[in-house]
Amino acid sequence: MKGTSRTAALRPELQALADALWEARRSGEPIERPSATTHPGLRLDEAYAVQRAVVARRVASGERVVGHKVGLTSRAMQSQLGVSEPDFGTLTDAMVVPDGGRIDTEALLAPRIEPEFAFRVGAPLVTSPSMGEVREAITDVALAVEVIDSRVRDWRIGLVDTVADNASSACLAVGRWRRATAEVLSRIPDTVVTLGRDGQEVAAGPGSAVLGGPVAAVHWLATAIGRHGRAFAPGDVVLAGAVAAAVPLTPGTRWEAAAEGFGPVAVTAAATREKE
Repeated sequence: MKGTSRTAALRPELQALADALWEARRSGEPIERPSATTHPGLRLDEAYAVQRAVVARRVASGERVVGHKVGLTSRAMQSQLGVSEPDFGTLTDAMVVPDGGRIDTEALLAPRIEPEFAFRVGAPLVTSPSMGEVREAITDVALAVEVIDSRVRDWRIGLVDTVADNASSACLAVGRWRRATAEVLSRIPDTVVTLGRDGQEVAAGPGSAVLGGPVAAVHWLATAIGRHGRAFAPGDVVLAGAVAAAVPLTPGTRWEAAAEGFGPVAVTAAATREKE
């Protein structure tokens, strides 16, 4: 089943955490770090169960799952958030902002933006695919920007906290897709992606910063979600992880990710009142 399989009923204390994260997103009032306050013994498998419950609630409210993200793949991001391994989350259609579109910063708590590669999957994958099977399943690649946001106060999170919070996902924009030929995929690790704010470069990193190469991150993700009874489906979009540390997203700024050989992708951070 695409999207949110294994959504068994949670224990009351885990359901309470899922409800708290949902309410934080709705109200704009962050919660305290769960692993340090209300859920000090929270395990990684329990955090993913909470994540599935939150995503299932989004789907029940009318959103549609369109893909997956792998996060915390670069040393820069792991260092920034104080963790030592990747995690993953789910993407829905409500998170997608068109290239050149606007992001409502008033709907977010403490947003940050990061540049990365996005991939599109054209064929179903088994739950434990080989690297070769992952490469064959990828049909397209593009530049992307992801806006991450934490429903936990002041980004004071550990791995289980961000996992429960759907890997701190908020929204994304994807640039022009290009065919993912073997030659294109082979060049990605050496391709440097820059992130500009109002025309000034503020971050940059090569594809190799993402687990040695973004395709390796996609392989990690395919294997990881397989352990949770899920698999990539045709049409899924996969965000492979940031090539550089995330930068605070401030209202009234224009952001663009660019790299040689790829079409750029841009978004504008705008508050609600700017769009009225």
